[in-house]
Amino acid sequence: MSGGLAKTPEPPYYAVIFTSRRTAVDEGYDAMGERMVELAARQPGFLGVESTRGADGLGITVSYWATLEHIAAWKAQGEHRIAQSMGHKKWYEAFETRIARVERAYSGPK
Repeated sequence: MSGGLAKTPEPPYYAVIFTSRRTAVDEGYDAMGERMVELAARQPGFLGVESTRGADGLGITVSYWATLEHIAAWKAQGEHRIAQSMGHKKWYEAFETRIARVERAYSGPK
């Protein structure tokens, strides 16, 4: 999915933290993940994404958004809703979605 660190603006902004454990079913998962990143990047308020998955199937994707309204619009987006449904039915054994307001951010090394 994503290959690097997201370049986010100065806070405040929001992070959607999606933690999941995959099933053994692949059936288009990688292609759908790439499509969702591509589609999210075109949504108003999208700031960036970071994603990783371990060999044990545990993955974490963090997407960054300008406002809660932008997050709600992305959640309701038609193609994204189809991907969510497919995830519920075949790709995820379990998942958690958390939404947080980023108040402070810094980077390094300098």
